[in-house]
Amino acid sequence: MSPQPQVTRNFQEFLKSFLGIIRILQILLGAGLWVTVATSKYEGSVHFVLFVAVFFWLLTLTLFFITLLNKQDLVPILGGERWLLTNVIHDIAATLLYLSAIGIMIYKMSKNAYCNVPRYKLTCLYTVYLTGSVFACLTAFAYLLSAIYGSCRKCRGEQTVV
Repeated sequence: MSPQPQVTRNFQEFLKSFLGIIRILQILLGAGLWVTVATSKYEGSVHFVLFVAVFFWLLTLTLFFITLLNKQDLVPILGGERWLLTNVIHDIAATLLYLSAIGIMIYKMSKNAYCNVPRYKLTCLYTVYLTGSVFACLTAFAYLLSAIYGSCRKCRGEQTVV
């Protein structure tokens, strides 16, 4: 029998798992953040928020596809039996950097609160920063959930992501 049914089963198994679902959420929420910020006229420290959002979006997308295709054994040093630990470290780092991004977005939002009136005619970034803050909070929470989940699995002695 061909190995094709095994690959399809691994695909479905990962996509139905908690980590598969949470990775899809992280990708969608992270994309929401960086699209929201990138389409506005941002300045200053918001560049860091955009860096965090795009960097971890790309890294999460890479981890997602490597795990989906079950190719973690091909990743030197970080793959194989260290793949679960690699995912946990990634999630913790993302959570921490997203927390700083949340702080920046909330600070920028509070600085632009003066233009949050219905008849204000000039360009106002308040809603952009508010939306970015919400996306950043939801994304950080998704990374925190996957970090806790992966850490619990690692503490139980499990080696695989799925």
